[in-house]
Amino acid sequence: MKSLLQRVRRAYADTPMTAWLLGVLAAVGVELLIGPDLAYYLGLGTLPSFFGLSILLDSPVLIPSVLLFVTLVYVVPTLIVAKLSAPWVQKFEDKLPPTLYVLFSLLFLYFILHLWSMGSEYRLLVLRLLGINIILTLSLNLVNGWMGEFSVAVAGFMAVGAYVASVIMVWGFVNDDVFGPAVFPESWAPFAFPIVLIIAGAVTALTALLVAIPSFRTRGDYLAIITLAYLFIVKSTFENLDVIGGPRGFMNQPKVAEDLWVVFIWVVLAIWVIRNYVTSTYGKATSAVRDNEPAAEMMTVDTRKVKIIAFLTHAFWSGVAGGLYAHVIGYINPSSFGLVKSAEILGMLYLGGLNSVTGSILGAVLFTLLSEMLRPLRLVKWMVIPVILIIVMIKRPRGLLGFQELQIPFFRRRRAEQRASSGN
Repeated sequence: MKSLLQRVRRAYADTPMTAWLLGVLAAVGVELLIGPDLAYYLGLGTLPSFFGLSILLDSPVLIPSVLLFVTLVYVVPTLIVAKLSAPWVQKFEDKLPPTLYVLFSLLFLYFILHLWSMGSEYRLLVLRLLGINIILTLSLNLVNGWMGEFSVAVAGFMAVGAYVASVIMVWGFVNDDVFGPAVFPESWAPFAFPIVLIIAGAVTALTALLVAIPSFRTRGDYLAIITLAYLFIVKSTFENLDVIGGPRGFMNQPKVAEDLWVVFIWVVLAIWVIRNYVTSTYGKATSAVRDNEPAAEMMTVDTRKVKIIAFLTHAFWSGVAGGLYAHVIGYINPSSFGLVKSAEILGMLYLGGLNSVTGSILGAVLFTLLSEMLRPLRLVKWMVIPVILIIVMIKRPRGLLGFQELQIPFFRRRRAEQRASSGN
């Protein structure tokens, strides 16, 4: 089995990403055409909402049917179409400039996700939550990865962003029992939402200064202790503010994040900003502080300033993710932003690997899939997931992609061409 997987990996090693996207599109098309009928004949009843992951534990007797369905509908069409289309797709990609290639790939990816999410509301919800998890994991990687500190305040930052965005949107665009009539027409809400998310992120970053200023005067494990205190203070504050529902929670958020494209755009922005940050001068200085802070200070790096900027960037994007979460779910509660939520994001981060943008994305995707698969176990899944994470950490202490990035064939070919031309 291992040798078979290695042969398949070698056979598809240089397959262009567009060919993979074509393969996935073909799989989605196969599901639309024969998926319901095939699910019926295999005894699944209805079309599996999310690759049949929840069925694996809920009805173990159907595991062979689920595996056969996934193989016939997803795996086989993807591999066949990707292999057959690879030669002419590579010629097409080679004609595109890098910027146009990235835009084309993003639009193609969104089209596939949109088409697939039309299968059920559950799929759409999971995809939107997955996008939010990617933003949270990426932002946390700035501190726990590139900066080399340990923070557990991500759920607290998320809570501040969620409540700030919710209060502004409900006050401005909803007729509410607490805040009264809407200040602005409800039709303006989708256009104001991006501005509100930026405000929520900025307010979250300001509250993060309360952590950053005392924390970065010291070294060691103080950041972990202070961020843990911040998390508990934020959660207790919202539980005791009756004007925003207290422990009962806050609702009536306008439906401005129902569409997948809203979350998708913010995920792309977060990846672009954080990737540019970690490859910039500040990002390299952050890594230098992680590797050897005294040496970085001797090289005239303002270590305290670098740490604060990285920490506030993490807080800003966590606040944005919290605002998105509030309007995706349509209801928030202080208990949703406790230590368990921070532990989830930490699990995604260390599963994917530190100091890796693609690792953060991979960790968020795999953790979300794992969580959905173990959902039938209810509370027991929070005993199973830590065991799985411990095993991964033993086998791969740096995570799946720690300190490395997945290489896209298009950019690998371009770098090889540049090296060849410069050598000549």
